Amino acid sequence: MKVVAFNGSPNKNGNTYHALKLIAEELEKQDIEVEIIHIGSQAIRGCMSCWGCYKNQNEKCVLKGDSVNEWIEKMKKADGIILGSPVHYSGISGAMKSFLDRAFVVNENNGSILRHKVGAAVVAVRRSGGTAALDQLNKYINYSEMLMPSSRYWNVIHGTTPGEVIQDEEGVQIMKTLAKNMAWLLKLVEYGKDTIEAPEKEDKILTNFIRQ
Repeated sequence: MKVVAFNGSPNKNGNTYHALKLIAEELEKQDIEVEIIHIGSQAIRGCMSCWGCYKNQNEKCVLKGDSVNEWIEKMKKADGIILGSPVHYSGISGAMKSFLDRAFVVNENNGSILRHKVGAAVVAVRRSGGTAALDQLNKYINYSEMLMPSSRYWNVIHGTTPGEVIQDEEGVQIMKTLAKNMAWLLKLVEYGKDTIEAPEKEDKILTNFIRQ
């Protein structure tokens, strides 16, 4: 099994990376391959709402000049996905937001290619705003009908200088517990998919609150 983890921090080896590394080490103990991809330092354009991915139906974003389509391909091939971000003004990083908007619009407009994959989110924060940023990441996962493992508390770890999160003992436990639960869920999905039929995908109903 394979998990792909996205580091949305501008700092390649900052606290978001260390949080993802804690999770990766636990998953690897259970023979689950993990690839950590650093996206936070790249220039990534936001979604243009052009509907090109819907018109083309090729599981790709039409915008060029960055690695978003390469990352979408990695998400398609993975069994599990982890979204990691630092906290910027109580939200996720700009690069992470631009990437996720495009990737998950492609998912939505191309038959829900991420549906029933196992997905988790983590954030690294100095002081506050962590739960707001975590909620922002979780919305992408929930909207896509992905399966989400839990931990013993919110998936937030605290630190300022790179690597300082390792001193957050409760945060470290949260990351490790999340990893163990994610591994268990990945195995349940893998070993159960041939014996238990998945629910049929339904066409989305769009409701506008404004009435004519």
